[in-house]
Amino acid sequence: MTPPAPAHRPTLYEALEALPEEVTGEILNGQLYTQSRPSGPHGQVALDLAIGVGGPYGKGIGGPGGWWICPEPEVHFVRDTEVAVPDLAGWRRERMPYLPEGHRFEVVPDWVCEILSPSTRRKDRETKMPLYAYYGVQYAWLIDPVEQTLEVYRLDAGAWVEVNRFIGAEQVVAPPFEAVSIDLKGLWLLRQLRLVERRDR
Repeated sequence: MTPPAPAHRPTLYEALEALPEEVTGEILNGQLYTQSRPSGPHGQVALDLAIGVGGPYGKGIGGPGGWWICPEPEVHFVRDTEVAVPDLAGWRRERMPYLPEGHRFEVVPDWVCEILSPSTRRKDRETKMPLYAYYGVQYAWLIDPVEQTLEVYRLDAGAWVEVNRFIGAEQVVAPPFEAVSIDLKGLWLLRQLRLVERRDR
């Protein structure tokens, strides 16, 4: 008798692709990580920042242009085996003249931004930041809406150097987007309103 064919064991990327639409998957250091789609306030911070940076730098509206700014891109550092999904990422158009036609981004970003939450804070800091440095991302921002902080990092000789830390500030200028001023107070406003609503109930 012919022995039965071994059952197909899906690769990590096949498992990632099979996730429900409402779940985000990443493959980091050979491990599949999953998380629910961002909460409303988390998503609003990402949207406000995408407009604040993406308008001047992505669209060239009141700013220098020259960048692609994308929310939640599927970045393949190593095809199908090292896949990260930053909250926001940016590419200089001189390095990536055209957006990919599909959902895979295979050019290393020049900038990434992670919006920290209780469920992702440890992964973002301890797993994703070293990975971004290893693959040569030049700038990284960590935004904490709870602590109302923006941490700005630049890659130097393969290691992250913190170049700015803003706490509860209103208008700030941070690399690599020094041509525009970012309204941090506006990013925290939604959370402040929600806290007031809860207190008044």
